[in-house]
Amino acid sequence: MRSERAKIIIGFFIITLIWSSTWFAIKIGDQYIPPFFGVAFRFTFALILLSIVMLVRGEKLSIDRSNARLFAILGIFSFCIPFFLLYWAEETIPSGLASILFAVYPFVVAVVSHMMLPEEPMTSQKIAGICSAFAGIVIIFWSDVHSGRATIEGMVAVLLCTMLQGMVLVLVKKQAKHIPPVSLNVGGMIFGVPLMFALAFVFEKPSDIHFTMSAILAVCFLGMFGTVIAFVIYYWLLKRIE
Repeated sequence: MRSERAKIIIGFFIITLIWSSTWFAIKIGDQYIPPFFGVAFRFTFALILLSIVMLVRGEKLSIDRSNARLFAILGIFSFCIPFFLLYWAEETIPSGLASILFAVYPFVVAVVSHMMLPEEPMTSQKIAGICSAFAGIVIIFWSDVHSGRATIEGMVAVLLCTMLQGMVLVLVKKQAKHIPPVSLNVGGMIFGVPLMFALAFVFEKPSDIHFTMSAILAVCFLGMFGTVIAFVIYYWLLKRIE
């Protein structure tokens, strides 16, 4: 039991450390790769890595009607659309402000969980924890709030991204308990990546892509750490804690 608790604490710390740094990596990548292509490259790289992991582990992906529906929702409404909104928004607002706006995420998750998961009701302890965490993020990035380098559209995009991510998270918690974390991510990306590239080619020009070393490192970091490692740990944690 103590071993399980230690793993949960370590996992929580790792994803916090990784996802607190992805905002800056996205900002760097946006300088050289248009946002839609940036998302498509990130998740393609992540899909390749996760597929190798599944192959090595001998894990097979089960795509029946129920799983396919869940994978499609995950691919479109957790990976594709939210990350497009996030990458696009970071072209018009500071990364610190984006992280503050995305910190609304726990509020969304708590409210939707209260509505959809009877075993996870809203409590005063949860509200206090969420509010204190949100306050801490605001304090850290307070200078970005007053920078004046933000657009209403960019801020709305981040908030919309947050709401979509929060609702899908609770759906995964409710319906994906039987799917291993790696398979869950691979299934979602199989549905999401083709749509990512389709939208990228419709709305952006390949000629605007500049594969500098900074751009490649940003894609690799976001694909390996920000997606593969973080999301696998994230969904592993989701099966063990509220």
